[in-house]
Amino acid sequence: MTRIFLTLASVSTLLLLTVFVLGLNIDDPKAIESQPLVSWHLMLALTGLVFAALVHAVVLTYFMGTGRWMEDVCKTYQLDESWRLESQRLKYRVIPWMCVCILLLLTTIGFGAAADPASRMGFSGWAGLSASTLHLLVALTTVGCNVFVNVREFQAIERNGQLVQGVLEKVREIRVARGLPV
Repeated sequence: MTRIFLTLASVSTLLLLTVFVLGLNIDDPKAIESQPLVSWHLMLALTGLVFAALVHAVVLTYFMGTGRWMEDVCKTYQLDESWRLESQRLKYRVIPWMCVCILLLLTTIGFGAAADPASRMGFSGWAGLSASTLHLLVALTTVGCNVFVNVREFQAIERNGQLVQGVLEKVREIRVARGLPV
């Protein structure tokens, strides 16, 4: 799973960084010559949001699946509960971070829509910052948070893989000792 995750997280990060750089290169979103760049920024931003959320969903699904597998195997082979409990702790450590990332992704899109001069929102800014500056700051925070959370998810996936491997080795020992096929 680590290789799959690294690939997905890398594509997600590159996509978010591309959207960020495109946004930085938009000088005047009202200017006609900026419209192709604005269109690319909007489409890639939505794609980045969906893809980044998908990566976090894949991680959650992985932990749900391996957690259930570990629970069943530990019961069947009467293994120590510490395997399952550590796997569960890993899952519950990354879930809040996933939620923060998804909320930041949605917030960034919201601020981007509000900062768009073509929108009907008429949002001019907050706390002395322009709408585009707020969007920039939230986007920067979002990209940084996603990178941070992807690292945390990778560490959790890697450790969970070690736990799964440990359970498989224990099961193999038990099956060999009982004369069962492995």
